[in-house]
Amino acid sequence: MDWMAWTWPTALFFICIAAILTVFTVLAIKFPETPRKGVLRLETTRGDRLFITLLGSAFINLAWLGVVGANQPLALIVCLVYAFAVFRWV
Repeated sequence: MDWMAWTWPTALFFICIAAILTVFTVLAIKFPETPRKGVLRLETTRGDRLFITLLGSAFINLAWLGVVGANQPLALIVCLVYAFAVFRWV
């Protein structure tokens, strides 16, 4: 990791993203899904909702850094609530 100047939290973040993508790929192969319409009236699949969740979580974390500061564990809780809402209603 020295050649990229990564820290362990950064590496862990990307490992988790890779694991999530792997799980979603296996789910898509094993349990094909038809798109559904949620509260936004857009047809979305699991992958679409994952993308919306990751993008929204990035913005939540950036806003948290700007407003609150570096106390990111609480931002994680907000992101998990947001992820639950996206997968449930979008």
